[in-house]
Amino acid sequence: MSSARKTKIKLKLKATRPRNPLVVPAAKRKAGAHRKSRSATRHADKRALDKQLRED
Repeated sequence: MSSARKTKIKLKLKATRPRNPLVVPAAKRKAGAHRKSRSATRHADKRALDKQLRED
């Protein structure tokens, strides 16, 4: 073999800043609020009011 094939290419990578280990689990847990939106609550209230008015 020639000497060109025997040499290995060495890459030098710059060390990056250490990552915060708490960010990844927190981002995976993020799902938002588990409640109805304002518009859904408003529509449900309106339907409940209409139902009460029909019963009377």
